[in-house]
Amino acid sequence: MSGEEVRKILLESGFKLKSIAETLNISPQTLDGRLRAKEMKIETLKEICVSINKTLDFFLGDFVEVGAKAITNLEFLQIPFVPVHAQAGYGRGYGDQEYIESLPTIPVIVDKNYRGKYRVFETEGDSMDDGSRNALYSGDKILGREVKRELWRSKLHIKDWFFVICMKNDGISVKQITSHNVEDGKIICHSLNYDKISYPDFEVNLDDVAELYNVIKIVDRNTRI
Repeated sequence: MSGEEVRKILLESGFKLKSIAETLNISPQTLDGRLRAKEMKIETLKEICVSINKTLDFFLGDFVEVGAKAITNLEFLQIPFVPVHAQAGYGRGYGDQEYIESLPTIPVIVDKNYRGKYRVFETEGDSMDDGSRNALYSGDKILGREVKRELWRSKLHIKDWFFVICMKNDGISVKQITSHNVEDGKIICHSLNYDKISYPDFEVNLDDVAELYNVIKIVDRNTRI
């Protein structure tokens, strides 16, 4: 179904688009853009359902194709969100449950087959922006799944993922890891940006890292004009 059909159902049912946008932690303009889509993405529709405490049947009704199969390996989770302004202190509070519970949350669809700890991080700066489809823009919200510390002793899957690197005392960075020396526990962090004077590769000792996350997907893309 189209975004306009979703908009019509919401408005006729008395829902306020501004309130829905606030619940989804996106701007009204971003929600408006999604509701202008000719074909509403099922992920977007599910997020809206969570925000208004409804099931998909509320929208789909007779639109459900006969013989269609339900997707059963996905679920929504309320994921703690670490905005830019909170990242400087995250390395000191990552193990404090009270601190984590004080963070805002974002509803995100995740694969049930991958259990673990998730965080949503806000990106800052243009170090990972090379103008390609792999670029991460400043203000993007990205979903990270924790790489447990015991796995750091083996070779990280550096060809498969970007990484969110949460330092114990030096904030958070999102990088490509180009090398992992298992023997001395050191990694080489690489920025996608071609300006290597501003963004040179650098070495990190994993002993100084509080948490490590694989970047699973972009939850909300920052629109650039």
